[in-house]
Amino acid sequence: MTHFRMTDLIFTHISARLPGPDHHFLINPYGLLFEEITASDLVKIDLSGHPVEESHHPVNPTGFVIHSVIHAARPDAHCVLHTRTRSGCAVAAQESGLLPLNQISMEFYGRLGHHDYEGVALNLAEQRRLVADLGGGHPAMILRNHGLLTVGETPAQAFLRMYHLDRACETQTTASAPLLTPAPDICELTARQLTGEDEKSDLQDDKAYDLAWSALLRLVERIAPDYRD
Repeated sequence: MTHFRMTDLIFTHISARLPGPDHHFLINPYGLLFEEITASDLVKIDLSGHPVEESHHPVNPTGFVIHSVIHAARPDAHCVLHTRTRSGCAVAAQESGLLPLNQISMEFYGRLGHHDYEGVALNLAEQRRLVADLGGGHPAMILRNHGLLTVGETPAQAFLRMYHLDRACETQTTASAPLLTPAPDICELTARQLTGEDEKSDLQDDKAYDLAWSALLRLVERIAPDYRD
């Protein structure tokens, strides 16, 4: 996250559901920069926000409010990311939302939830609206006037979706009017091609995420080999 400038000091949250019937999940500790965090620093909590193992680190309360309800409601949301990057916040403040301006943004065409801003996410009543706005199948959501959120069945899926969504927002905030957008049928075809839903194209690219994640793992081994500690 730090390497790609997607952190907001100590305020970005990432969580990962753990196997088993107890609905426990890991979340990054509140108070540490991402470059300080190693595997042993992650905090294991339940859906009520209570630590289930001893930890010296607190949990960001807004991280608990947002992440716990998504883990509970979405069986496919094994990993949840929330960021507040400059470009993500900029698009979250635009009435149009994310526009299909390029191939990267078209991955989310018709597949992006939107949640209206309700203040700092410290009220449990907001949880049901978060889940309703994310829906049962959206891989990502724009938190209006706030930032971006992605989910995935794996950390690779959630991270690469966030990387692509943030890049799409960056492109939109740097593009100059008048803007050109492809026809809706082309946007939908591109979305299906990029999400693996397309079965009509002559060729298929079903290795992209795996190859990209492998490259990212090699990168982290080079720049932060102590992350396993």
